[in-house]
Amino acid sequence: MAAKKKTYQMMKVVQPNAAGIDIGAKEIYVAIPEDRSKDSVRRFDSFTDDLHNAAKWLKQNDIESVAMESTGVYWIPVYQILDLYGFSVYLVNAKHVKNVPGRKTDVKDSQWLQYLHSVGLLESSYRPAQAVCAIRSLLRHRSGMVRMASSHVQHMQKALTQMNLQLHNVISDITGETGLKILDSILDGNHNPKKLAELKSKRIRASKSTIVKSLSGDYRTEHLFTLRQSLESYRFYQDQIHTCDLEIESLLKDFESNLKSENDAGEKPQIGTKKPSTGNSPRFDIQGEMYRVFGTDLTRVDGINSSTVLTLFSEIGPDLSKFPTDKHFCSWLGLSPNNKISGGKILSSGTKKNSNKAAHAFRLAANALFRSKSYLGDYYRSKRARLGAPKAITATAHKLARIFYHLVKHRKSYDDSVFAVAEENHRKRKLRNLKKQAEAFGLQLVEGISA
Repeated sequence: MAAKKKTYQMMKVVQPNAAGIDIGAKEIYVAIPEDRSKDSVRRFDSFTDDLHNAAKWLKQNDIESVAMESTGVYWIPVYQILDLYGFSVYLVNAKHVKNVPGRKTDVKDSQWLQYLHSVGLLESSYRPAQAVCAIRSLLRHRSGMVRMASSHVQHMQKALTQMNLQLHNVISDITGETGLKILDSILDGNHNPKKLAELKSKRIRASKSTIVKSLSGDYRTEHLFTLRQSLESYRFYQDQIHTCDLEIESLLKDFESNLKSENDAGEKPQIGTKKPSTGNSPRFDIQGEMYRVFGTDLTRVDGINSSTVLTLFSEIGPDLSKFPTDKHFCSWLGLSPNNKISGGKILSSGTKKNSNKAAHAFRLAANALFRSKSYLGDYYRSKRARLGAPKAITATAHKLARIFYHLVKHRKSYDDSVFAVAEENHRKRKLRNLKKQAEAFGLQLVEGISA
């Protein structure tokens, strides 16, 4: 420990009023500078009253800034209480604060955090405003309920299969209008395939005769019981999801509009030819709310739909002032190359592995450009042909993130005409390559002639 103290003294303290907290499920350890108190490290239970006592103790010792790791979800109540008391809270990545080799204890971890923070070696993770975090919590909770509802759909399909009812193989969605009507009728005791087929909607492509065959099976009591409970559970979660959507919509109404003028507020965002979000998407006007909050219609960008915009809002928020440039933004997302250089040679340049949900949303949007006829679609396909799908998705997600940054930062409308120059250069490059290939085969490429 004495050798460590000598090492500490070699570096200049830039934040003298810094503390470090090691967080656990049942207790926390708080470390402050050794000259502030006889006991520079104190243990507190994780109960709310104890967390308030920890904050008061930090105040008594003139602490202004606190660093702690983002451990699971245990850091959230600690963060919120410290923020309530006016502390500058640094939420740091656990990978960035690994202790030196040796014995590991909670006391040493808290002291190590305090030291790193006092000498200015820690950077705080980005955390949007509390109102945005509330939306994020609800959306993540909603995603969990969607997964639970999906599992009950699988239970229904299993029950049908065990009775050799092939309804889910004939219609695309057994939770649609036709599917639910047939399931309700089966559970009401109607096991006549012909009568059940009469419930078919006009939009179902399968013929009535096919549906009759699919509903001819072995109706067993135990499987009907399973089917009934699975259907009731599915409907319960659908009701819960609907209630969650209403709560999200209510919270979104509290956000200020970022439209440039009042006239823009009365306009509807431009809806292109892209398919709107369907399926498990929230059932309210996402596009209109996001247009009002962001101040620009982000769904005009190819590959990005309303659900993607809502996810980006919940993970990032409408304020990008914490990111000075688009390079900082893409670096935070983990979409920028992570160059490792040694001896003047680049050892690797791949992106960092992370679980950033905003980056995942951009990757999904990039993957949706496979059949797009826009410039972004051409960009993705050209990258895919040269680099393969994974790298092409990352490169395109990086470009989408930069577009998102500039549109939100400057409240501008998306205009794909700015890519006209790039498209023209790309056309010329393709033409030049075709001429070279023709010359290699002793042929001549003539422009303006079609077969």
